[in-house]
Amino acid sequence: MSVKDTTSFSVEEPTVRKQISLLISTIAAVFLASVAWSEPPAHAPAHGWRKKHDPAYVGYTGTEWERDYDIGSGHCNREEIGAVLGGVVGGVVGAKSSEENRTVAIILGTAAGALIGSAIGRELDEADRGCVAHALEIAKDGQRITWVNSRAGVTYALVPSAGKKHDGRTCRPFVLTAKRGDKKSERRVNACQTRAGEWQLI
Repeated sequence: MSVKDTTSFSVEEPTVRKQISLLISTIAAVFLASVAWSEPPAHAPAHGWRKKHDPAYVGYTGTEWERDYDIGSGHCNREEIGAVLGGVVGGVVGAKSSEENRTVAIILGTAAGALIGSAIGRELDEADRGCVAHALEIAKDGQRITWVNSRAGVTYALVPSAGKKHDGRTCRPFVLTAKRGDKKSERRVNACQTRAGEWQLI
């Protein structure tokens, strides 16, 4: 006659609860760590993820811009500005987008020589003028903004000063320097904002 073993082993309920709690805690820790890794801290430079999600850049007179075209870093990305600018129509450099959705500031129609006042100035094209206007919108007082027109072989540098009111408009004097080889030209200019994103030399 055999004796049937009816003894059973079971895990106590408190132990099961501890194991489940530990598992949930581990999953939560892994999730939070992945989120912290994917989102940079608030003090990190605005590039990558933050550059796409941060608020718009606020211009000198309060206009919001989606892009600063590297003006904040002291450089103008003339290639990207040139890509969004259209041709000259009636002396005005127009953006491909509508005025309400303009993505680049513009300088109202004027001869290139009026900006730089020399033979070098005649090499100034629409992208260069866009760099001038967007720098007036975004750059801080005294900040040096540089860019290179590789087609013309000219290096530009613009330094805007503090804005002043003139006939009710915000105006910014600035110094624009152009250099090609051993030739250099510098001109002090004053521009006033006629409307959001539009500047006119005076």
